[in-house]
Formats: sequence, C-alpha cells, structure tokens
Amino acid sequence: MSDEIDPSIAALLSETEDSLPQQKALNPSDSLLSNVVEDNSFDLQLEKQKAALKNLQAQAKTVSTGPKSIHEPDLNVKQFAPITKFFEDTPSKDYDDPAYYKTCLSGEGQSSQRLHQLLAKYLNCTDKKDRTVYRQQMVTAYWEFLKNLAPKMANPNTAKCKHLAMRFGVVLPSLFAPEHKDFFSRAIYKNTTNEPIMYMDEWISEIATGKFKPSATDEVKTSSRGPAAEQQRIMALKSKNSGKLQSVESLVTVKESERLQLEMEVKDRVSELCRHPEILGLAPHTQPYSDNQRRLFAEISQRFHALQKVDRELTNYIKEYQEAKSVEQTLESKSSEMVQEVNVGLEEINGEMGTIRQMAKMTCGRQGNQFPVFTREFFHCMDKNTGFRENVIRELTWIESIDPECFCRIHKNIPHRIVPYVLLVPTYGDSGFCWEPFDRYNRITSRGRICIPMYPRDLRTACLTAVADLRWQVAKEKASFDWMTDGLTGHYYQYLEEHKMKGDVKQFFIEDYILWMTKESNGTQKLEKEVRGIFWRYMPFPQALKDELKKRSLCYQELYQRDINRSMSDGY
Repeated sequence: MSDEIDPSIAALLSETEDSLPQQKALNPSDSLLSNVVEDNSFDLQLEKQKAALKNLQAQAKTVSTGPKSIHEPDLNVKQFAPITKFFEDTPSKDYDDPAYYKTCLSGEGQSSQRLHQLLAKYLNCTDKKDRTVYRQQMVTAYWEFLKNLAPKMANPNTAKCKHLAMRFGVVLPSLFAPEHKDFFSRAIYKNTTNEPIMYMDEWISEIATGKFKPSATDEVKTSSRGPAAEQQRIMALKSKNSGKLQSVESLVTVKESERLQLEMEVKDRVSELCRHPEILGLAPHTQPYSDNQRRLFAEISQRFHALQKVDRELTNYIKEYQEAKSVEQTLESKSSEMVQEVNVGLEEINGEMGTIRQMAKMTCGRQGNQFPVFTREFFHCMDKNTGFRENVIRELTWIESIDPECFCRIHKNIPHRIVPYVLLVPTYGDSGFCWEPFDRYNRITSRGRICIPMYPRDLRTACLTAVADLRWQVAKEKASFDWMTDGLTGHYYQYLEEHKMKGDVKQFFIEDYILWMTKESNGTQKLEKEVRGIFWRYMPFPQALKDELKKRSLCYQELYQRDINRSMSDGY
C-alpha cells in the first residue's frame, strides 16, 4: 500500500491549514491559556475605559480656573473658586487726586453742570425741607449724568475716575470718611475671579461692545439693522448653540458612564457563568450550570437589552453633538469675518441705563433711600458687608453650601449649574432681586440676571433675597401653566390658599426662604410644618446637613424618613 496521499485530498488539507489560525491549541491546557489571554485583554480594555471615565469625571468635579469667557457657562464647574484675596495690599491713589471731581464731571455737557449745582446746594443747605427737595432732584440729575457717561465705558482711554463714579457712586472723594476711603482705595479693580459678577461700569462696557445682550424689557426697542444688530444676532445664535453643545456633551458623558457600568455588570456575570468546578470522582469533567448560574441568563439578557437602549441614545446624542459642533464652526467663521469691536447703538446703551435705573429703584423700594451719590451720611457698611465683588462671591458660596441646587437647572433629568449674571449697583437698598431667570431663546444654559445693592444694611440678606427670587422664577417658568399646582411654586401656592393668606406670593416665599437658610439650616424651627416639608423636598439641604438635622429634632427625623420612603418608591 502506497504511503502517498491522494492529490485531491492533499489539496483539501492544504486549504484547511491555510484557513486555520497559526497557533498550537492542540490540548485542553493550551485552550484554557488562550481563553485566559482573551479574557485578560477584555479586562484590560474595560479597565482602560474605566480609567478614562474616572479621569473625565474627575475633571468635571474640579473647579475650572481657565481663561474662559464669563459669558460662556462652564457646566463642569461645580462651585465657586475660593476667594483668597479680598483687598489689594497697597491702596490706590485714585481718590487722592485733587482734580478727581473736576475730571469726573468735565466733558459731560449740561448734565454734569446741573449735577454740580444741585450737589453744591445740597451740601451747603441747612434747611431740612430744602435739603430734601435738592436730594430728590439729584436722583434725576445723577442718572442723566450717568446716561451721558455710559457710552464712554467701552473706551479704554476714559478717565478712571469716571469709571469709579459709575461703579461706586463716588463723585466727590471728600464725602468719604477716612476709614471708608482706605478700604475703597484697596478694592480690587479687575475681575480676577472669572465669575459673571460685574460692577455697573463693567456691565455697560460689555453691553456697549456687544459681548452680551441688553437686559430684556418691554419698553426698549432695539435696532434690527446695522453691523451691531448682526453681531448681536450671531451672539444669540452662538449662545443658544453653546447651550445645546454643552448639554449634549454632558448627556454623552452620562450615557458613556451608563454603558460602562452595564458592561462591567455583564462581564461580572459572564465570569460567574464560566466557572465550572470539577465533578468529584469524575475529573476532569465539570459540573453543569447551577440554579444561580441559570438565573444569570435572564440577567445578562436584560443588560444586553439595556445596552442596546443606551447605545441607541448615545448614537443620537453623538449625532446631535456633531451637528452642534458643525454649527459652532459655521458661527465662529461668520463671527471672525465681522469687525470684533463693533459698538452697539446709543439707543441700546440708553435703554440699558434706563433698565438699570429701574433695578436701582427696586433694590431700595418705594420708601427706601434712592440717593445715588456715595456719602458717609448714608453709608454704614463695614468692609466685609460692602457689596464688593469678592464679598458677594463669599456670600453666594455660603448660600450654595446650604442650598446646593440654587443655581441648577434641570435638562433631561441632568442638573446643570449655571451662575447668573450679577449686577452690583451702588445703592443704599437692602433687597436683591432677579430680573431675568434665563434667556428666553436659550433656556438650557443661558445665564439669568440678578441685581444686588452694594451698600445694604446686611449683605447676606440682600444676596438671599436675590437668590430666592431667582429660585422662585426658575421654578415658576419650569412649571409653566401649572405653576399654581405643580412643583415648588404649586405646593407653596396651595399652602397659602389653604391658610387663606393674602398678599404677594413671591414675597411670602422670599421671607420663608431667608428663614429656611438662616434658621432652619441650624436646627431652629421658624417655619410652618407644611412649608418646612415643601422646602425639604424641593430645595433640599446637603446630605451631610440632613444627617445632622435628623439628630436635632423629631420633625427633621420625620422628613428624613420621608426621603427614604420616596427613594424606595416610584414617586420620588
């Protein structure tokens, strides 16, 4: 019998060998080793994904201090950066200039002349009735003076004393007390915080250079023609697209996290499924699936279905993200073709000054002191209670530490922290307020606008009233037509109706919010039981504070238990 192989069979074997992988998996041990290698590579890949996601989440939790514009909310920032310096070490010499008053008023036409005349009469008058008349006349004269001064705020050559007159209301340095002059001269001039908290001169400068839109009002009609209008239109589109871009990017990150979690769960269950101990007495044969392992089939199947759903959502979000990126590039291209320093029209600047004057009145109230010029006669703040930018950030940081969601806006069940624009007005008012909860064209990531007086009796209370107003308006806009029945505003309104309380609903809420933040957070019970329950659910304290309060009183312990019950049900 010949040892030679039939040529057709040899050709078939040759084809088969070529199709086989070039490895020596000829015995069970080699096969096991191959599986381990494959499993290790899978482990390595998952570990890399997990490490990458951890890095992404770590970056999201850090406080950004980059040079990003204050007009672009950074959704990765979770808190204010700590203020390490509240005042300059060396006082400036601006208020020592003997020509300060003359330079400040020169070149502003009749408005400065009228202000000078009234100020001289007011300071030299001894009759109380006449002094009151001059004081009221000065309000109008001063705002006319600021109206003429406003267009010059964007000009870098404008004298600094004119900026200080608009920023602090300091027209005549001799009206300072010595201690006042010292800490005003040490106030930090430039915004080194990268937060959207601005003095009046900075606010007007940003408006005048077209960096952000004038405040919304029904009384001011903006121009719809010219390069400034086109620049504002491009800015509005960029703002809206930026909000979509950041929101979708956040959703992509969330879905990647969900996918990774499901993959880890599948991996763990598959690893458990592949464990087969030897049968005693029948080695090397292994046991069949146990009951626990058979149940894993259904669990793995459920997670595969969940992975499919997450993958579909991730695919859609990535597509949206790519589209938003494309729109961003187009808008950037159009923006780069335009003149960068196009000033808005005088009409828009005057309109904004009219709006700010209304804001200043609202901080003082109808019966408040609306005298617009800084004078030691009415200024009674200490340096830490004066509404300088750094002091306001300190108070807002305190508020956010007790009410972590005060600046959060929910979009697709994901909270976005968006600090509003804060305008610091040099008034002797005591109440801050919210002018706009958000831009009507970009409800996702646009900044709201709040106003805070610089010389209140208590700066913390002024900041609390502003944040409370913001809280109320955002919740009301979110509930829309159901604001009297749904959510925070709905439950609070129903409480007032049940107790037949008449008056301004929002004002009741602001007063209760101040008690909630200053008293209830310390365990001092000042609110009604129903209001405490509403605030506990819709404006919750941090978990650490909740854990502490439940030890203080039975009422907080009951609310804490309600949280546990809701978390175990579908209605949380």
